[in-house]
Amino acid sequence: MSQNALFVASLTNYQRRKTNTVAIGDLLMGSDYPIRIQSMTTTDTMDTLGSVEQIIRMVDAGCELVRLTAPSMNEAENLANIKAELKKRNYHVPLVADIHFTPNAAEMAARIVEKVRINPGNYADKKKFQILEYTDQDYENELLRIREKFVPLISICKEYGTALRIGTNHGSLSDRILSRYGDTPLGMVESAMEFLRIATAENFHNIVLSMKASNPQVMVQAYRLLVQTMNQNNMHYPLHLGVTEAGDGDDGRIKSALGIGALLEDGLGDTIRVSLTEDPEFEVPVAKQLAHRYSNRNNATAMAPNSQWMQNNSEVFYQYKKRVAKPIHLFGGNQVPRVIANFAQKTIEPNDLAAIGYNFDADLDKWNMTELGADYIFLGENIAPFMLPMGLKAIYKPSTWEKTIDKSNSFPMFSATEFENAKVFSQTINFVQINSSYCLNQNLLDKIEAQGNCVLILSANHPNNLPDLRNAIGLLVEQNIQNPIVFGLHYEEDLVQTDPVNLHMLYASTDAGSLLIDGFGDGIFFTHSAVSEKRLNDISFGILQAARTRISKTEYISCPSCGRTLFDLQETTAMIRKRTDHLKGVKIAIMGCIVNGPGEMADADYGYVGSGVGKITLYKGKEVMKKSISSELAVDELIQLIKENGHWVEAIN
Repeated sequence: MSQNALFVASLTNYQRRKTNTVAIGDLLMGSDYPIRIQSMTTTDTMDTLGSVEQIIRMVDAGCELVRLTAPSMNEAENLANIKAELKKRNYHVPLVADIHFTPNAAEMAARIVEKVRINPGNYADKKKFQILEYTDQDYENELLRIREKFVPLISICKEYGTALRIGTNHGSLSDRILSRYGDTPLGMVESAMEFLRIATAENFHNIVLSMKASNPQVMVQAYRLLVQTMNQNNMHYPLHLGVTEAGDGDDGRIKSALGIGALLEDGLGDTIRVSLTEDPEFEVPVAKQLAHRYSNRNNATAMAPNSQWMQNNSEVFYQYKKRVAKPIHLFGGNQVPRVIANFAQKTIEPNDLAAIGYNFDADLDKWNMTELGADYIFLGENIAPFMLPMGLKAIYKPSTWEKTIDKSNSFPMFSATEFENAKVFSQTINFVQINSSYCLNQNLLDKIEAQGNCVLILSANHPNNLPDLRNAIGLLVEQNIQNPIVFGLHYEEDLVQTDPVNLHMLYASTDAGSLLIDGFGDGIFFTHSAVSEKRLNDISFGILQAARTRISKTEYISCPSCGRTLFDLQETTAMIRKRTDHLKGVKIAIMGCIVNGPGEMADADYGYVGSGVGKITLYKGKEVMKKSISSELAVDELIQLIKENGHWVEAIN
């Protein structure tokens, strides 16, 4: 598959991808319609009244279609009772049956509900985590077997007017796909395309596709490859977007915004589901906030001039390769992205620095730094009245910096105009604030090049932050500017009358996070007058963690729960997090059932998977380590497993 073609017509001028229209009952989906919001029940599908009550809460929160699990014929048949009860209460939301492993349940559900979701990794294949060698003829025979299993469902969908989602998941690719394509975005795409080719050969087109992964980088690359592949085959099916097993709280929202937002920015996506380990009605507002940002995006003005480098180097969007920046102080080279905190609006005291990861013990006259310790602090015109903790460097406005005594630990931040006129510079590092309008200012760029030790604080100069920043980076590359780039983002105008605390998190995750997963950027500098320093710092490190560019804490891959779940996911996730959240860099998957684990755990180090009522199976990677453990003992056993494999450290109180 060629990676020389772009998945969108333009990387800088927003256009919603043109798609077919898919009918899900009376709900129409595709590029001619708004981005549809959906979620999934967490109730037992056999619990008719419980499921109906939850669906009503979801719909009242803004959910436009609802998915329920149907792991067997019993649940598939009970969808009719749920649908009837909803109708009795005057709720007419389209229902989607979620199917794994059971074609007969899919065929039954397709006669009842408006849409069926199948996973091509396990609809006709049984995953045994074996690497098999297939000859071309063997492979072709497997495709014929899949066709035989799949065509009956297509026929029923055609007869009943039922829509179909072909939903690939990164963690549940079949052994056959893995043997030929590996555990890759390309393998995800081919897994879906095999089923899509069968459906189109049967002249069935009421189809939506998805490419979900818990790693946003993998997820975004897979969707881009899917769109490129469909374009090459003159296919234009709508896309369902989601980061699977995103987790809970801010981490789940940041990871979801990063993956979903990156695609929405390029006009991809026709329905979205934010997968949080929380009650489903709490997923809906997040999805609505993400979608709303693009409701009027078509009217935004185009950028000029456009960078040709991005357009001509499309391979950077299909596989991660970090932009090479020359090393300057703690930036560039092989350094992780850095975080700059903003305290320019106040005179700081030692206790203020706890918000950015530095705790002062007055009795011992000692600083303690957490894993979320910012690297630099911008103080503007306020010189710090005390010695900053080791590891935290100060940045000042140029005139204030010149008055400081310790210039080995303090540095100037110039505006573009100040830098052009400046005579005095730091011998170590100089920060220069620019936006895209300066990226062709040859005098400025020449002086930056001559000075040598400059880090660029790049801000947007256009209503659409991400494409403007992407375009600016391309212009700098064309000018052979190799200085480190820090994203200096603020959203004062965008968020004045809305929800600045949460929207800042979602917007920043989309804008900065999307660039980071494409290999661009060496740091983050967020400012917003209505958002606290602690919140901005936490968001910064959360984005770096979600983008896998700087690991500062434990990562939890937890499924959002559904009717298959065999234990209380929210309670268990909170319990595991409480005891393990000091294990920096360790990835722990918490899965409610065998469907979502071990396959969906993807690249987790350890897995905690429901394997029966009150029973847990523990994994190391994808290998079963302990089976059928009582849920009362399972968390202790998980910690023991982590200790046995050398990943445990004691928490520091």
